[in-house]
Amino acid sequence: MQFILIFLWLKGSECATGSASKVLIVQTGGSVIIQCYYDRKYTEHKKYWCFDAYGAYNYCNILAYANETKGKVSVTDHPDQSFFTVTMRDLQDKDTGSYWCAVDIEGIFEVDETEQLHLIVQSAPDVSVVSSSVSGHEGGNVSVQCFYTSGYQNELKQWCRYKDQSCYTVGRTDTSHNSSVQISDDGRRSFTVLMTGLRLSDSGWFFCSAGDQQASVQLTVTDPHVPVTEPKPAVVTNEAFERNSNCENRHRH
Repeated sequence: MQFILIFLWLKGSECATGSASKVLIVQTGGSVIIQCYYDRKYTEHKKYWCFDAYGAYNYCNILAYANETKGKVSVTDHPDQSFFTVTMRDLQDKDTGSYWCAVDIEGIFEVDETEQLHLIVQSAPDVSVVSSSVSGHEGGNVSVQCFYTSGYQNELKQWCRYKDQSCYTVGRTDTSHNSSVQISDDGRRSFTVLMTGLRLSDSGWFFCSAGDQQASVQLTVTDPHVPVTEPKPAVVTNEAFERNSNCENRHRH
């Protein structure tokens, strides 16, 4: 079974910071693994996974606490690495909505540490990739093919790196301190990204986008002289960012 993998970092009240939440689009019947990172000072605190279909944290329902499995949701804490993992299986339309990974601060006047993820479950994502986990060796090349639906035919196509949000655009070739990137659109609902002269520092998460839709790809660059253990397969699709404006009276059910 393939899983979508996404990373979240917990922080304080989103209302105060005006921070954006991640949006993840998942195909019907798919599964996700979410890693929620927290500050080491919260190692002994309760962690939980919370859901509200309409995006209101103050009305969210706690689906499971750390080290619990309830229905198709499992939460496992990894205190030695300062994150907990949420696994959700067999996602359906009714699972569309906002989720929060959170740490219970346990203070009367304290607000729990949270990070929001808005999940959309749909039968056919607007942007997708042939393979969401690709690998190459240092000095070599790697190619990624990205697909988009007809509604995005005339939208801007890009290849971006999550770490520094650097982007390359269809129709041009750039040379960075890492590698050369060339993007070509075939005009038939797909475009190809070619990265040449790979370096070890190129390893990480990227995404191809058409308009405001994204499909994520994990790139692993290896030293050709060092034996490599095959990584576990992971699929990440269509992450975008949007503002969360519903943040009043934060009291959970």
